[in-house]
Amino acid sequence: MCTVKSLQQQMTLILKGKVEYPSKEAIRLMMHILDVDEIWIMLHQDEVIANVAKGISLAKKRAENIPLEYITKKVSFYSENFFIDYGALIPRPETELLIDEVVSTMGNLDADINIMEVGVGSGVISIILAKKLKNANIFAVDISDDALKIAQKNIALFGMQDRIKLCKSSLLDGMPKNIDYVVSNPPYIAYDAKLEKNLDYEPKEALFGGDIGCEILLELLEQCFFKHIKHVSCEMGYDQKETVEAFVSGHNGLDVRFYKDLSHHNRGFTITKR
Repeated sequence: MCTVKSLQQQMTLILKGKVEYPSKEAIRLMMHILDVDEIWIMLHQDEVIANVAKGISLAKKRAENIPLEYITKKVSFYSENFFIDYGALIPRPETELLIDEVVSTMGNLDADINIMEVGVGSGVISIILAKKLKNANIFAVDISDDALKIAQKNIALFGMQDRIKLCKSSLLDGMPKNIDYVVSNPPYIAYDAKLEKNLDYEPKEALFGGDIGCEILLELLEQCFFKHIKHVSCEMGYDQKETVEAFVSGHNGLDVRFYKDLSHHNRGFTITKR
């Protein structure tokens, strides 16, 4: 027989030296396998449980740098819980700032607007934007079938099927008419960049943007300029501000505003066509 306390100790020991917060992650894995909250675990330390083998197995997976979110199939983003799985990039907290940037640029949250998200991934950006912008119609694209399936599951989970239309597409290929705003968290990492081990499990097409890193980002901006998009908000690498500034200076009639992440690194921008 094994108690909650005993399993928690065994899982913490497996994770020790492998993750930054072994005890905290052991609890999160236990919440997943027992389908309880953290308070329940604290109040039932002496309760006998039967999911011991599964708990040990999941702790070993996490010790191999498999992201916790892929193990539990859950990710928290913008105070909401979403489904996540292999095939879609795990949403990061800094991407919440991209949503704030779009909302700030919009100003009027009740405006009728047509938004296109390029690289929808798990769908979290489009879903939160749809929740915040009540009259927005969103057209979301991705080149990955796996990502589109995950996005579709989340869109259904939030009942957004009538607000968000999904389509398989590369950048602005197949873009419908009258798009006012393009938003994207494109791949912007260079192929030879050294990454954390847990990123080995995330889709490479959502991470790597080319030999330099910003090739896909620049191609997206060129297409947006060519199609006369009014606003474009994107996340970018911390070292890509000068590249975006050079793009703006090389095209007439564009203004750009940058924003920083919580570590005060340049993290994204909005380009507006005058």
